[in-house]
Amino acid sequence: MSQKLPTILAEKIAAKSRIFTVQYQHLQFTNGVEVHYERLLGSQGGAVLIVPLLADGTLLLIREYGAGVGRYELGFPKGKVDPGETWLEATLRESKEEIAHRPQTVELLDSVSLAAGYMTHQTHIVLATGLEPAIAEGDEPEPLEIVPWHIDDWAKLLAHPDFSEGRAYAALFLVLKHLGKI
Repeated sequence: MSQKLPTILAEKIAAKSRIFTVQYQHLQFTNGVEVHYERLLGSQGGAVLIVPLLADGTLLLIREYGAGVGRYELGFPKGKVDPGETWLEATLRESKEEIAHRPQTVELLDSVSLAAGYMTHQTHIVLATGLEPAIAEGDEPEPLEIVPWHIDDWAKLLAHPDFSEGRAYAALFLVLKHLGKI
């Protein structure tokens, strides 16, 4: 069923920081109900989350500090798509910066929202294969730990207490489905 989108009666920027922009919206739905929303505006190109897979079935994970949860998190390389950059260019750059490898083959598996109720951000989930050593300097405050993990041990990865990000879960399941493992 396709529904008509609500009418935007007003929009304005409510707050802005170095990272976040909060937009206020005043909407009217087709039934006449008016609602006030606040939403986080994502960067125009979104972000990439890369699932690097070696020929022997080893995933290259990273361990990095997650300020949102206040601890080190085990996950996949990721980063924003810079202005003027495509998701493909961001994938190649972030791969070199975070895992010191450049993929020869990349496949866009899906683009997902983080929180559709209040955020415009999109993350492009990419499978990266044919990895060859290549290094680029990144913007991380400390060197990232690269953690090899065999894809056949995916259930243990899901049970790992440091592997908790929803995007990483989604990426793992998309790759497992793509490879016919589930």
